[in-house]
This record gives sequence, structure tokens and C-alpha cells, in this order.
Amino acid sequence: MIFENNICIDAKIRGGKPVIKGTRVPVDLILGKLAGGMTYEEVRKEYDITQKDILSALEYASLYIADEEIRVVA
Repeated sequence: MIFENNICIDAKIRGGKPVIKGTRVPVDLILGKLAGGMTYEEVRKEYDITQKDILSALEYASLYIADEEIRVVA
């Protein structure tokens, strides 16, 4: 499955984790590196991806989280 935003999910690639299309770079790795303080440019160079790829990973994560439901148990 390929999302319009350049993210691919294929059971044969990284066990079905969402990755940048045409690579084996998972979305969660990109998010983790950015959260850890790496810049877009550092991530881009480290994993040989484009800024569009990084933005696609962020967009995918935001869409995924938007559908998440949190239930408070008191």
C-alpha cells in the first residue's frame, strides 16, 4: 500500500512498518531522530532522503495520531 504522501506499507519491507517509498527508512526512525534534536538537513543526509520524504513522514504521523482515541479511566 502506498499513501499519497510518499509512505509505503508492505509486509515484505521492515515487517510492514510504514517506510519512505523506495527505501527501507521507517517513519518512526525519522520522527525519533527529529525528536532527538537532529535537523531536517542532518536526517536528510544521514538516510539519503529528501525534505519531501521527511515532511511525508510527519504528515503520515499526524494523520495516524488524528484518528487515535484516548479513553480516560478514573
